[in-house]
Amino acid sequence: MKKIVALVLALAMILTMSAALADGIKVGIINLDPAESGYREANVKDLQNTFTAENGYDATFITAPTADKQLEAANTLINSEVKYLLVSAAEATGWDDVLAAAQEAGVKVFLFDRMIDCDPSLYTAAVVSDMAKEGETAVAWLESLGLEEYKILHIQGQLGSAAQIGRSTALQNKCAADDKWTIVREGTGGDSWDPNEARKIAEAALNAGEDFNIVYAENDGMADGVVAALDAAGKTHGVDKDIIIMGFDCNKWALRKLLAGEWNYDGQCSPFQAGVIDGMIKKLEAGEAIEGLNELNQIISEEKGFDARTITEDDINTYGLGE
Repeated sequence: MKKIVALVLALAMILTMSAALADGIKVGIINLDPAESGYREANVKDLQNTFTAENGYDATFITAPTADKQLEAANTLINSEVKYLLVSAAEATGWDDVLAAAQEAGVKVFLFDRMIDCDPSLYTAAVVSDMAKEGETAVAWLESLGLEEYKILHIQGQLGSAAQIGRSTALQNKCAADDKWTIVREGTGGDSWDPNEARKIAEAALNAGEDFNIVYAENDGMADGVVAALDAAGKTHGVDKDIIIMGFDCNKWALRKLLAGEWNYDGQCSPFQAGVIDGMIKKLEAGEAIEGLNELNQIISEEKGFDARTITEDDINTYGLGE
């Protein structure tokens, strides 16, 4: 009889554990549109491959390209009683009330890819790129060229996003501080960092007869849009050519343009944060503390800038995104 009771109890425990595993850790993930860029496509795929039922999760993925849609999605997920909320914010501001509501509901928030401008106590951790450093690294590289004049066509990303703010601020500060640096024309690819919008900005500058020798585009796709306009206008670009081309994200196709000497610089932005967040969640589930966070509750991705004169095929295979 004791053996039967023990067997029944053991079976009940197995069934309970199996049910818990089947339910998974309830996670809500708010991200931007994967069609935005090669970076975003890689980022979305990394999250989808990590937060799976096989890995112990019950994950809801929501694509929301604008701040208002993201805030609405966050409230929906909080009300659906997710345990963890992961956010790549379209804009850096406006999140305080939603994050406070998450905290009140016992939902732990993880930021990824982009920071939100709020008190660090409102989120558990952030696994992000240092967007300001990305901009500073790019501007320092440009300064190292020692040009007599820096006449810049500046193509910005989604205005108000952490990526746009970080990449724009370093350039704008340098132009304000040095008379040799001038932003000839500035425009944005919009919320989708659209290459076609970037091309239109370049075409407008060319049609107006504006003289520029540098294209500072805040992602690879928009840089490519500008290059299409330059090609159509018969303007040379790349190593030892008339116009310097700079992009960000390090898509493989873009790095190959550096290797071919058609572009000059590409700034890395790592899209791979899912594994780090998975590890932190598993620690919390085990009752352990998260280690390695800085004073802003961040873990910062280490990133590089690549120069067409020094990039190698090995760099492309190691750091490039996509195929």
